[in-house]
Amino acid sequence: MAPGTPFDASERRAWANSADAYEASFGRLCAHPIPRLLDAAGVHAGTRVLDVGTGTGSVAVAAGARGARVTAVDADPGMARRAAHAAPDACAVIAALPQLPFPDGQFDAVVGNFVLNHVGRPRAALDELRRVTRRGGRIALTLWAAPAAPGQALLGRAVQAAGVTRPPDLPALAPEDDFPRTEDGLLGLLRGAGLADAACLPLSWDHRTTPQEWWRGPAAGVATIGRIVISQGPAVTERIRRQFAVLAEEFTDRDGSLVLPHAALLASGRVAGSA
Repeated sequence: MAPGTPFDASERRAWANSADAYEASFGRLCAHPIPRLLDAAGVHAGTRVLDVGTGTGSVAVAAGARGARVTAVDADPGMARRAAHAAPDACAVIAALPQLPFPDGQFDAVVGNFVLNHVGRPRAALDELRRVTRRGGRIALTLWAAPAAPGQALLGRAVQAAGVTRPPDLPALAPEDDFPRTEDGLLGLLRGAGLADAACLPLSWDHRTTPQEWWRGPAAGVATIGRIVISQGPAVTERIRRQFAVLAEEFTDRDGSLVLPHAALLASGRVAGSA
């Protein structure tokens, strides 16, 4: 198995103890593609499904509502506990890609909602997902598209406008492990993992939130953007917040809510062979 990378270690720190703040900020955004993600994986009553990178358990809850038999995995213990509470009929496990504690072919379907954004070796991660999926089973994944849609780029623009740069202790994905965050790039990743019938669908939607809700996540240090926001102390965080307030005006509706355009990719494929 591929060992963890500096990027993986950084991600573990970025998401530690963040379940509450994530659920109160970015959680609703990330829940948007869940129905189509489950459809792409063929999740229905009786399906043995693995929800990898479950976070606070939104996918596990939705899969369970379809009558699936759900195993939910997250690298962060706090997230796994939250998922276990949200989806009490699911089996919640603490584990991190690319090393999952399951035998070959255990699941009929594997889903990962934006999990590939948070692993240091995406190809090794996808190989592991294929390993635990039975022959003929399906894998479905979502990924934030690049370039980022305007709403997704808002927080990064505020950081840039405040003159703040990425701290050196937040490593980026190694170039040899990265891949284009495009339809072709994601299809190439799936086909390279040996998945048959690979398909990729672009998704776009407007996420409606409030300035207070959208700022809550980064102000609490959630994810990489949050670690950048809080990296230099309260005065710099406040400077970023002021820039955010100015830039958010272009997305503000008449009722004061934010309408943030987002774009993602939904890819799926089948493990070759018959069950």
